Amino acid sequence: MTYAERMREKLETAFSPVELEIIDESESHRGHGGYREGGETHFKIVIRAAAFNGMNRVAQQRAVMAAVKQELDERVHALALVVSGV
Repeated sequence: MTYAERMREKLETAFSPVELEIIDESESHRGHGGYREGGETHFKIVIRAAAFNGMNRVAQQRAVMAAVKQELDERVHALALVVSGV
């Protein structure tokens, strides 16, 4: 299972999003810090879910980061987030 698939599974379980997009942007970071051959080091996540309603931006981002903490600890070097409620 790829890191993108692992993150998708965890985010779907944790937040039941109405929108979830996970984009591997690793190739555009080739030669930069944290890049590894094979990619899966730099991601952008766009997620929209009712679970984020009433949460401020920092709380939303912390919730997403907590859900994918294992992937961040293992391989993912950078994570750009676009998080919102519905």
